Amino acid sequence: MTAEHKTRILILGGGFAGLHAAMHLDRTLARSSNVEITLINRDNFFLFTPMLHEVAASDLDLSNIVNPVRKLLKNTSFFAGEVEAIDLERRLVKVSHGFNHHHHELPYDHLVIGLGSITNFFNLPGLEKRALTMKSLGDAIHLRNRLIAHLEEADTECAADLRRPLLTFVVAGGGFAGVETIAGINDFVREATHFYGNLRENMLRIVLVHPGEFILPELGEKLGRYTERKLTERGVEILVNTKVIGVTEEAVELSSGEKIQSKALIWTAGTSPNPVLDSLPCVKEHGRLKVDEMLRVPDWPGVWALGDCALVPDIKTGKFHPPTAQHALREGKTLAANIIACVRGGVLKPFSFSTIGQLAAIGRRTGVANIFGINFSGFLAWWMWRTIYLSKLPRFEKKLRVALDWTLDLLFTKDLVQFQTFRAPAISHIASGISEPVVSRDILETVS
Repeated sequence: MTAEHKTRILILGGGFAGLHAAMHLDRTLARSSNVEITLINRDNFFLFTPMLHEVAASDLDLSNIVNPVRKLLKNTSFFAGEVEAIDLERRLVKVSHGFNHHHHELPYDHLVIGLGSITNFFNLPGLEKRALTMKSLGDAIHLRNRLIAHLEEADTECAADLRRPLLTFVVAGGGFAGVETIAGINDFVREATHFYGNLRENMLRIVLVHPGEFILPELGEKLGRYTERKLTERGVEILVNTKVIGVTEEAVELSSGEKIQSKALIWTAGTSPNPVLDSLPCVKEHGRLKVDEMLRVPDWPGVWALGDCALVPDIKTGKFHPPTAQHALREGKTLAANIIACVRGGVLKPFSFSTIGQLAAIGRRTGVANIFGINFSGFLAWWMWRTIYLSKLPRFEKKLRVALDWTLDLLFTKDLVQFQTFRAPAISHIASGISEPVVSRDILETVS
């Protein structure tokens, strides 16, 4: 069959949902000569986001929680670029790539939309310019660099008057991302102060701001209160029923009227679906695409959606499935099976899945978890967190590297290295007068 008659499947987004749909299709439908599958993603890797806070806290090497997409997919094409727009009428996806943002229009027969979500600052004053975020690998590296930069600056004698705002770190949002982030950075900076001659641990102020009555509301009040108690014992201030309403260069402004003198606000308190979806003529709610139980976008044959950017009905409860990783990867499997049924002929199956459990690491080999309705806390929950997430991390190579990092973490202190991407200093001289550097023969002989 000629290339013109191939069934073209485009998958937009390489997160948990999009990637797992691609992986299932890669092992099945992609082997057919009359099917062409392409995954489009901005990054050429899959980021294992549950371990992102461990990169920021120097518990894991930054490359160990990412997997190259080209190593995960053997029979599927990969396009590293940005999705600029989706034209449902013409069945085209407009993408750009490269240093010069070269544009393409890619046709499709089946379109899988898994573009996820992005950080939402809710138009709060100063946040877009000054707040740090925790959504990408770059965010985690930037946060780690920023923490170390604050410690380095605060350690200097000339910054003695600025130590309080430099050593005050505020995290907004008491959900999983916020709690795991503040637990990680709290352990990191408290351990790090012992390597700075002018700093003391009691100079640090670590604050978690949460709008609800207790943190980790997804796990229930009992585990939320347990987490609050543990973090408080470790020096974290927890402000509940409070919101961040703005940030300036010098302070974080709270709904209570308090202003916290700080130069570091980490924002984990809000996300929104990818803005590419805004222009789609589909039924949406709060920006997310409404799909049926088969993961199809109504009124648009061949268009599917899943993950954070989709509202997937729960046929058991009559509500919607939560936008979590465990749901996303199973949505990917179901969607792949339904596309196979459409292409080869078969019966589509509705997506049905109930949450198995939820876990959070809260620092110092402590965790909280709810598995099949049973609460766990302390070391056991932390061990479960590591065991379960390690098993979900793709590829044996990465599992081994993470396990090795965790083992070494038991034996050694955390690295205080900033991963800067600046070019090395250089100079340009007029040609005349330049000579080759002279290297002492004695030195060469000594080295040899």
